[in-house]
Amino acid sequence: MITRDEVYRIGHIGKAHGLRGEVSFLFDDDVFDRVDADYIVLDIDGILVPFFIEEYRFRNDTTAIIKLEGIDSEERARELTHCDVFFPRELALDDDGELSLAMLVGYTILEEGTQKPIGTITGIDDSTVNILFETLTSDGSEVLIPVVNDFIVSIDDGKQEIVMRLPEGLIEL
Repeated sequence: MITRDEVYRIGHIGKAHGLRGEVSFLFDDDVFDRVDADYIVLDIDGILVPFFIEEYRFRNDTTAIIKLEGIDSEERARELTHCDVFFPRELALDDDGELSLAMLVGYTILEEGTQKPIGTITGIDDSTVNILFETLTSDGSEVLIPVVNDFIVSIDDGKQEIVMRLPEGLIEL
């Protein structure tokens, strides 16, 4: 059984495409540029289900048309509409062992000096030149934290924690 700790979200299934069971796949991560993928994992009613990829082709920088094994009709493809798509963390590391930003969703950010949790990364805002961690604090508020190499002290993939040295007052903004 696949657990949520073993995967990270890379996008979602859009609509059915054609009559052969293909679907549009809207992706947030460049994993297919880094790794030859044999399968993806779909969240179907809260259960993580692996699907082998028969073929895929890119439509643009954020969308691909994908054909999954066992999905052979438009009707079956429509059943997958809006499912979140996940990818195994262990397969997603590039040759240098680098993590993609999308893999950091779910990690806890800790203050460098106190090791006190600042919050949990809920998303990555890369809509501007300045990439931000969308972070949910323990009191339920959202804080945007700039993804700047000088702020990141360490990343522990095993513990899913990022230790950061942030300028004073940044969290209160």
